[in-house]
Amino acid sequence: MLVIGASGQIGIELVMQLRARFGVDQVVAADIRPAADPILTEGPYEILNVLNNQLLGEIIKKYNIKVVYHLAAMLSATGEQKPEMAWDLNMNSLFHVLEYAKKGWIDRIFWPSSIAVFGPTTPQTDTPQFTICEPTTVYGISKLAGERWCEYYHKRWGVDVRSLRYPGLIGHRSAPGGGTTDYAVDIFYKAIEDGKFESFLSKDSRLPMMYMEDAIKATIDITEAPSEQIKIRSAYNLAGISFTPEEIAAKIKEHLPHFEISYAPDFRQAIADSWPGSINDEHAQNDWGWKAKYDLDSMVKDMLLEISKKKDLTETIS
Repeated sequence: MLVIGASGQIGIELVMQLRARFGVDQVVAADIRPAADPILTEGPYEILNVLNNQLLGEIIKKYNIKVVYHLAAMLSATGEQKPEMAWDLNMNSLFHVLEYAKKGWIDRIFWPSSIAVFGPTTPQTDTPQFTICEPTTVYGISKLAGERWCEYYHKRWGVDVRSLRYPGLIGHRSAPGGGTTDYAVDIFYKAIEDGKFESFLSKDSRLPMMYMEDAIKATIDITEAPSEQIKIRSAYNLAGISFTPEEIAAKIKEHLPHFEISYAPDFRQAIADSWPGSINDEHAQNDWGWKAKYDLDSMVKDMLLEISKKKDLTETIS
């Protein structure tokens, strides 16, 4: 297996879980930069700019790769600052991987989509699987285009590609990566280190989120599911927890009574306003048995505990 974008928020934890399940030598981690976590170099690690198609092919051949988890992308907020670069990375890297599958070099692809495919004209509550998708960000446009190409490669050439529309992802192992929902990661670090946090979203901005443990489980489950169970080849809706900055701050305050939050919305507010507040993922539940484990209470408790361990501050958490 090859995990491209292994040093990112999802990549580190996905590599850990895959190696634990399938063996360290069976999972090759790759990223454009040196490993962001020493855990990644406990097994095979390659420096890879995925836009270098020749090098990608050499790595696939070198390790006899059969399954590719293609996670490399420029996220929403960063993409708005570098739109041409975001489009180039997000689209052309996907084409490289799809083409290797089309040629028969690899058997299966996982490629993540996002709730960014939705837009202000999308139904905002309990957003259905099949609905209006008019994204307003380069990231969202690239993900929507990618969904259509994935489905096209499957229908035209039988490429076995699977995808999830990730909500905002919250994990403790890596730093925020430039997404609009990343406030929900940063807030925990600031709460523990500084006792206060300034949110770049308004207090009532409700967004769909998911704890990383659930996201990794969903990613592996859909990739390992029998092909006949995967009935949607664009991308499945995926739901976890929906909350506002005010609500997550209140939960953190239950454990850190002196924590304070303030609000200073910036350009990311407009991005958040264009996205749904909750997602309907009944197709994922019915087709391949998806079910989230974590709610807001259990996620907040676990995040505070794990970050405190890293900072050696567990005594501060009640």
